[in-house]
Amino acid sequence: MIADARDLSRVDSGSVDLVVTSPPYPMIEMWDDLFVSLRPGIRDALDAGDGEACFQAMHRELDTVWRELYRVVREGGILCINVGDATRSLGESFRLYSNHARIISACTACGFQMLPEILWRKQTNAPNKFIGSGTLPPGAYVTLEHEWILIFRKSAPRVFPTAEARRNRRESAYFWEERNIWFSDVWDFKGVRQHLSTEGVGGGRSRAANGARSRSAAFPFELAYRLINMFSVKGDWVLDPFAGCGTTVLAAMCAGRNSTAVEIEENLIPLLQAQASDIVPTGNRRILERLERHRLFIEECRRNGRELKYTNRHYGFPVVSRQEREILINYLSSLTSTADLHWRIAYSSEPGLTLRL
Repeated sequence: MIADARDLSRVDSGSVDLVVTSPPYPMIEMWDDLFVSLRPGIRDALDAGDGEACFQAMHRELDTVWRELYRVVREGGILCINVGDATRSLGESFRLYSNHARIISACTACGFQMLPEILWRKQTNAPNKFIGSGTLPPGAYVTLEHEWILIFRKSAPRVFPTAEARRNRRESAYFWEERNIWFSDVWDFKGVRQHLSTEGVGGGRSRAANGARSRSAAFPFELAYRLINMFSVKGDWVLDPFAGCGTTVLAAMCAGRNSTAVEIEENLIPLLQAQASDIVPTGNRRILERLERHRLFIEECRRNGRELKYTNRHYGFPVVSRQEREILINYLSSLTSTADLHWRIAYSSEPGLTLRL
């Protein structure tokens, strides 16, 4: 684990296959103190109500990370950034701050090639779908209920030059029905509970009792797990330079990938440690859920009179395409702490499950 996302110097150039991350969102109030600690002049701009100056100054801090990521990502590697836009009143002005557009501009300037992005619609139970003057036109504003997952690639598509690399890629494939859901440009599932503590809740700058922020700002496990399975193969190296509670690291463990976490707030580390200690049963439950969803898909096909013509050679169950015949989702067998904040997971080489069909 590295302490500061702005200093990725300990990560070797070209060593990272995939980045899955979500930075602090500029112009969201809960992140003001963090950005001010990095660039004190931001406080003066906030107090002066100069929203554009704040917006650009905050993004200049993130720009240093995007440049470092371009160095550490391998040729053909993928960068996935989950970010939300912001709306905010400063002084007499209320406006949208388009974080996703600013990050696209910065990453492409670094040399990343942008790929089609995903719109993550976060389900909400909020009763009010507007901001502003109630039902009186034209002074109300649309409520943002989505975030972006921006996807970039470094240079040309990745190649798999050896027979062993190609075999591993085939074992890392996803199911046909997963592909149809995962590769839609709109994802629709809930976020996760945000409060880390019941103390101090109610303000964007509040802190939990142990000094950590009171809101996790975490994305769901499902988001990281999908992206890791979509854009990497088993054994790849996954990096999250804004690790937070460690969701990307946990998803990488579950998916059989290596990972590195970077987090500036040391008070969040105990939460990551607690979750990592439980990753073997938690990860295996996730894998069982994934296989169970495929079993239900097979049953649905049979009910509809659809014959699946191929068979997976590890599990013996039907699959739609030739590319699914060698899928092998390795179960987690043990977790060992090798050093402070370093873990090693052993995986089973056997499927370990026979589905009742």
